[in-house]
Amino acid sequence: MNWLLVIAGAVVGAPLRYLTDRAIQVRHDTVFPWGTFVVNIFGCLVLGLLTGAVAAGAASSTVQLLLGTGLCGALTTYSTFSYETLRLAETGARFFAVANVVASVVAGLGAAFVGAALAQAIWR
Repeated sequence: MNWLLVIAGAVVGAPLRYLTDRAIQVRHDTVFPWGTFVVNIFGCLVLGLLTGAVAAGAASSTVQLLLGTGLCGALTTYSTFSYETLRLAETGARFFAVANVVASVVAGLGAAFVGAALAQAIWR
């Protein structure tokens, strides 16, 4: 039964990632992968909030499977982040490649911490 929850979340997360990526990227005339950056940071925020909610007892492990593993797992994408960073470096856009790595790590961790802090403030 647990695997069905993960699949259900992923069924929503994967198309949401693709559609959000395309909608954002088409609005920016730059080589920087804004679409992937935004979905990854948003996913980190949601996962931080969800983790905080589970830790506070406000959400169950079932919700964590559905939204954390399923939705956020399919919404965020380390493989696309890695591929796009490699492509930036290979095409000579090394500044954007480094900026993508640094900004993604800093903003992703920051978003996860903000989500967890927000959960703690809400469900304390």
